Amino acid sequence: EEIDGKKRNFTETIEVQITLKNYDPVRDKRFSGTFKLPSVPRPNLKCCMLGNAAHCEQADRIGVDHMSVEDLKKLNKNKKLVKKLAKRYDFFLASDNLMRQIPRLLGPGLTKAGKFPTLLSSSDDMQDKIEEIKATIKFQMKKVMCLNVAVGNVTMEKQQIITNVQLAINFLASLLKKQWQNIGQSYVKSTMGPAVQIYF
Repeated sequence: EEIDGKKRNFTETIEVQITLKNYDPVRDKRFSGTFKLPSVPRPNLKCCMLGNAAHCEQADRIGVDHMSVEDLKKLNKNKKLVKKLAKRYDFFLASDNLMRQIPRLLGPGLTKAGKFPTLLSSSDDMQDKIEEIKATIKFQMKKVMCLNVAVGNVTMEKQQIITNVQLAINFLASLLKKQWQNIGQSYVKSTMGPAVQIYF
């Protein structure tokens, strides 16, 4: 069933919202897991490379924002500036020799924002790593019984979205103690669109 909505002047993200059942967020074991989807749900995520000289040069070549140790030192652990930095980007990569210095240079700001950098080793391809992170979804149990995760956008082919939705929900089921018996209702919705219930 096709639903035609108003055309927006930005690319709407499609997310799946899943409610859990027979699950006690206080007593049951918390779960957390990441999964790489075959199609990138949010291609516009912004990345910043916190890098050594070689990585900064590489980032420059592929048009990715970057910051060196010197740039990070200029922030002077200022909470407001670190918060601003965390807000400006969706995720961060860091060179291995810089990774250990980040808490000392920036304090806990990126960790608090849930954006602690992903390691980029010298043998990794930066572009591949960025694409991999853009395609990766994360399920983490907090104290709420409803989870939502981006699985696509409105420019994707219908089949790509269906595949991403199926894989995302299957992966969530694999993290749960009673698997499918812990999954209640599932809905798919675009940023500005109505929620549509899906059945398995």
